[in-house]
Amino acid sequence: MRWSYPAAIVDKINFFSRNLLRGFVAGWICFGIATETMAIRATERPTVSKPRATSGDAAVEPDWSQRLTVTVGPEKADLVGASDRVLQAAVDYVARLGGGTVQVLPGTYRLRNAVYLQSKVRLLGNGSETILIKEPSTTTLLAEDSDWYDQEITLKDSTGFAVGDGICLRTKNPDTGAETVVKRTLVARQDNRFKLDRPLRENFWKIGNTSVSTLFPIISGEFISDCLLEGLTLDGNKEHNANLDGNYAGCIFLQDCNRIVIRGIEARNYNGDGISWQVCHDVRVEDCVSKNNTDLGLHPGSGSQRPIIRNCIVEGNDIGIFFCWGVKYGLAEKNKLIGNRIGVSIGHRDTDNLVADNEIAGSIQTGVLFRPERGKDFTGNRNRIENNRIVNSGSTNGVAIDVQGATEAVVLAGNEIAESRGPASRIGVRLGAETKSIEVRSNQITGFATAVKQLAGPSVPR
Repeated sequence: MRWSYPAAIVDKINFFSRNLLRGFVAGWICFGIATETMAIRATERPTVSKPRATSGDAAVEPDWSQRLTVTVGPEKADLVGASDRVLQAAVDYVARLGGGTVQVLPGTYRLRNAVYLQSKVRLLGNGSETILIKEPSTTTLLAEDSDWYDQEITLKDSTGFAVGDGICLRTKNPDTGAETVVKRTLVARQDNRFKLDRPLRENFWKIGNTSVSTLFPIISGEFISDCLLEGLTLDGNKEHNANLDGNYAGCIFLQDCNRIVIRGIEARNYNGDGISWQVCHDVRVEDCVSKNNTDLGLHPGSGSQRPIIRNCIVEGNDIGIFFCWGVKYGLAEKNKLIGNRIGVSIGHRDTDNLVADNEIAGSIQTGVLFRPERGKDFTGNRNRIENNRIVNSGSTNGVAIDVQGATEAVVLAGNEIAESRGPASRIGVRLGAETKSIEVRSNQITGFATAVKQLAGPSVPR
């Protein structure tokens, strides 16, 4: 049986539907007008002429003529001492009160753990008179397994380990063979058994040959912003410390940070990197010295956007400036890169960077290297190498600028590329067989056996 409604009810339903639709359309029209009006009003919004400190407003604040300053020093300071503990106490105190300055007075500070930065804190020293040195490292093995949910470890030999120490645990994954690394602090103990400041979140088993070492950065920052480091001498004491690579440490190590300024710092003798920043944006490294570090001098790390490296001396490291993975829109200018194995290295999806007006001299292997990576989808494209002075690169078969792999759309312009030791088999610019759209123009290339060499591609069988 088919049901039907009376005509009066049908008319009421139709009337309601028509008015509902009309209201819906009118509402959207009003919403559109209101949105457009708000957009117009936003562009006409007055600027802040008299800023005030307002609760929760981090965007606008007065430019205060004086902020909190705490002095740290071996004597005659607000906080007296010469260890990481007194430095950390000063940083934490200033951060708790909304930010300010920690003035590190002249002296030598010996560290058993990193100094962990906090947002809106300035850490200032007196240049060569303020020295932070890493204490010698100690390494042992685990005596018992620790699972990923544990917050403690048991050491085979606890000699040289103390509560408060920064440590690094390293193990080999029994399934994949990959190395797993975490950093923690020892916060309590009973004999050889130590509690950690945070849970492990990874398995550390004896079958992975797990080691525990007192290794840590000298200064570190994680998930912070708006900090300044200036006028400090950082010594990694590499002759007495095991190696820890720049994905985890360095004289300075930053992870997931924003708007950090590093100025007038000397980072030296670290058994790893000088200055490393990973997934950090708008980092500025200016007027710094990074020398005699085992690995990388300056390491703008994976995913870091818009780094600026300016007026630095980078000397005697394995690689001077190492653009890691996906470093973009960076500037390296007016630096001196002296006696590194490789002066500048660019690779995995490092795009749209400018390397200009630098002196790159005495590189043991290569002046500027574009790494081959895994293929054309991974190479460092759209980078510019301009107006640099690149002198005496590599041995008798050295290359000043070596563009490898399937790198594309690179500009090499206005550089002085020179060799004063005789031509031998040396090459000024070498372009790999798979490279494309490499623009080589207005360079002065002198003293090489071959100025520019384009490698031939593989022969095609007929």
